[in-house]
Parts: sequence; C-alpha cells; structure tokens
Amino acid sequence: QVQLVESGGGLVQPGGSLRLSCAASGNIFRINDMGWYRQAPGKERELVAAITSGGSTNYADSVKGRFTISRDNVKNTVYLQMNSLKPEDTAVYSCNAEVLPRTNLRGNLEVWGQGTLVTVSS
Repeated sequence: QVQLVESGGGLVQPGGSLRLSCAASGNIFRINDMGWYRQAPGKERELVAAITSGGSTNYADSVKGRFTISRDNVKNTVYLQMNSLKPEDTAVYSCNAEVLPRTNLRGNLEVWGQGTLVTVSS
C-alpha cells in the first residue's frame, strides 16, 4: 500500500558529493517523520539523519556539518545531501518513514525502502 524508493547512490571519490532521494508513493494520507539510515559491512544499522513533518532535523555526530536532510512534502520525497564524503561513509543507505495510510486513518505504518549503495573510494 505504501512504498519508499531510494535513488542517487553510487561510487564517489573521497571529498566528493552525492544527493540521495527517497520518494514515497501509495495510499498516503500523511507522512510524519522521515529519516535516513545506513549499514556498513560488519556494522549495525545506524540513524544518519531524521526530519519531522515540520522540518526539524537531527544528525548523527559523524555526519554533522557534512550531510543535510530535507524534504518536499508536495512530492512526498526526502533528500540527503552528502558532502565531503569519507571512505567510512561507505554503506547501504535506507530511507524510513512513518506513514498514515488512507486505508486506516487510525494506524501509522513504519515503512522502509530497499536501500541504495554508496561507495566512497579512490
């Protein structure tokens, strides 16, 4: 009923930039918080950045000053601008959203995208 699709990952050199996008579609009544998570090989999934429906943001300490999360509520899309990328940023990045579906206006859903791979390497 609700899907998230990430895009924008790829191979980039250290110091480079990428912008990830995550578009939500389906029977959406409202999207509350949205966030980006990442999981590197051999490590646990961690929250990278989150943004509320009102635009309040928070970031992991490791990306503060380098990454920026934003959202377009008309397009139901959240973005992650990634600058000054480091090899340790290499991971699968996944989008997450809390969604109120039109099919059940009294029950929020936690929805995940399929993930997009970011590789930072020379």
